[in-house]
Amino acid sequence: MSAASFVGDEPVAEARDTARRFLTEAQAVHGIPVSGRAMGMVQLVVSELVTNAYKYAPGPCLLDLEVNDGAVEISVWDTDPTLPVARAADPGRVGQHGLEIVMAVCHSFEVRREPVGKRIKATVMLADDPGGHPAGRLM
Repeated sequence: MSAASFVGDEPVAEARDTARRFLTEAQAVHGIPVSGRAMGMVQLVVSELVTNAYKYAPGPCLLDLEVNDGAVEISVWDTDPTLPVARAADPGRVGQHGLEIVMAVCHSFEVRREPVGKRIKATVMLADDPGGHPAGRLM
């Protein structure tokens, strides 16, 4: 398990680096297989969730990463109790597609209020399925 706290101007790049280091160590030290697709998807999901926390919640955000049953669970806590909602598809809309992307590439996704703020959990499978297809939920 890995945990990191982000405050200030560096959170998104630092969070991506934390995720990459976590998965690299899971492979090298613990022999856990991590596909190239999973490495990229985890960094994408971490980036989107930390970006949203940084943009919309005052104060710090916390990132937890944990490997369980062939998947990495990504958990991001922030201080804002407002639950995010994926917007309806709109090809004319510029930006604000991050939550849609996260939900599309993750095996599972949940949001819940905490005594202070909220926590978003997303799970990304670490290996591709035997047919070579991404192991995401909506693919």
